[in-house]
Amino acid sequence: MIAETSPFTNRSATRVIATTIGVYFGLFSGINHGVFEILQGNKPTHGLLIHAIGEAQRFWLLGTEDAFTLIPNFLATGTASIIVGLAIVIWSIWFLPAKHGRTVFLGLFILSFLVGGGIGQIAFFIPAWAFATRMDKPLTWWRKVLPRSSWPFLSKLWVFLLILATAVMTIGLEMAVFGYFPGVTEPVAVQDTTMLFVLTAAILYALSFIAGFGHELGRMERSS
Repeated sequence: MIAETSPFTNRSATRVIATTIGVYFGLFSGINHGVFEILQGNKPTHGLLIHAIGEAQRFWLLGTEDAFTLIPNFLATGTASIIVGLAIVIWSIWFLPAKHGRTVFLGLFILSFLVGGGIGQIAFFIPAWAFATRMDKPLTWWRKVLPRSSWPFLSKLWVFLLILATAVMTIGLEMAVFGYFPGVTEPVAVQDTTMLFVLTAAILYALSFIAGFGHELGRMERSS
């Protein structure tokens, strides 16, 4: 069993993981896309699907950071994306456990998507919201699925998986923006490698939530 001196022993793993995902994608999806959109200036987007990184700001051929927006102006949509991204960060840190905290969390990410915050974040914020709805719940179904003998191991594993997922996602984000990965130079190969890292990060985040549920079950048992 995890040592009682561990700073994570009495933490809600579900909240920590959901907060991490919220802060990360609020910063590196919403705000990141917004900054590049603003750099394109006060000009029309010419459609709903846009390249957040314009031709003049691009670091490599396929580094466009595609996005969807209902706002037909790069400066305006970039500003909105940054504002919503900041709101996601603030909400994730302070208000996620509130009565309607998870609903607002989902709503803010949907709004981020609609104002140019990026398309790829969908693969992360929807699962994060779904898992976060189990916060402070009895986890009856997971209690049946996860054997009690696995709880101590999972309790030790969730932090590692969370850190690993975030590191892998950061590498994928670096490749998406800058197009650099050691030994890979062909643009399509870089793009494929980027997608592999992003997919791996999504899987690792999901596994961290499952391990976190094991932690939560053990925490409930200790406090009962």
